[in-house]
Amino acid sequence: MITSKIENNDERFRLRGAMISLNQLLMQRHAAKTLEYPANARSIAGISGAHLSKMRGRGIDFEEFRPYQSGDDIRLIDWRVTARTGRAVTKVFREERERPVIIAVDQTHNMYFGSQTAFKSVIAAQAAALLCWRALDNGDRVGGMVFSDTESALIRPRRSRLSALHLLNKITDYNQRIKDFSSKSELISFSDHSSSLSSALSGIRRITKPGSTLYVVSDFANLDGIALEYLKQLARNNNVVAVMIYDALEQNLPVPGMYGITDGVVKGSLNTHNKQIRERYNSQFVLKMNSLKSSFDEMKIRLLTLRTNQLVVEQVRQWIVKNY
Repeated sequence: MITSKIENNDERFRLRGAMISLNQLLMQRHAAKTLEYPANARSIAGISGAHLSKMRGRGIDFEEFRPYQSGDDIRLIDWRVTARTGRAVTKVFREERERPVIIAVDQTHNMYFGSQTAFKSVIAAQAAALLCWRALDNGDRVGGMVFSDTESALIRPRRSRLSALHLLNKITDYNQRIKDFSSKSELISFSDHSSSLSSALSGIRRITKPGSTLYVVSDFANLDGIALEYLKQLARNNNVVAVMIYDALEQNLPVPGMYGITDGVVKGSLNTHNKQIRERYNSQFVLKMNSLKSSFDEMKIRLLTLRTNQLVVEQVRQWIVKNY
């Protein structure tokens, strides 16, 4: 059970602003340790670490020879032992429960937005770090991909702290590139890269082996038909969790008034006095969320939603309680 002392200390893990530092992502290891699971539940990675299961089958560790039985896979027959003993003998393996955990982190220009507390890009980085440390503490292999509008960095899963640090370094590097987004020409050029999510998922397929756990941390603003097909393929043989980041302003318009707005280059104004417009705006968000959840449900992909102005570790904790 989570103690009130731990919950009170969670506030120290709140990240703010438009950028993160590597040190802040390293601090998420302490936040990950505050996450606990119901008795007999699987871990957040959907597995329990590098422990041998009771399940027998084609796995990593050889266990024993035994006489061939009807229905056994003939590929597991040991022909040398069979020839020596004069009877069909098959190999039995014990499967390992450890599986790779792969974390895809969206740091495209759509993620550089936030009306309160932190940008979506910051919350995505924080969530990825939290999942990374949780998986590493479970003894799982950790890897992933960080992608922007124009490029990506791929880290193959390994069971080592260095692999986790490599991933967190890349997340920090991509996150801090917001400092370079200062010219109008740069902003306009990003509009031609709406397929960045599908491109990233295409690359992730190259390192994702059956039985892996995949987290896709994004706002899914660029979720097109190709990306959905890749997710469907990945979900067939893997445990896939979609971690959707959204901002309060994407859900509801601010209280009635006139607001100045800008994308960093062009300035404008926003009038929120009209009640019908505010209601229609919220309805569009609800429809988008329902459609997204419906698509993921069909593919047996679980959805974890994270709001930028709420404590990430607490939102993940509530999700665990609900899903495990």
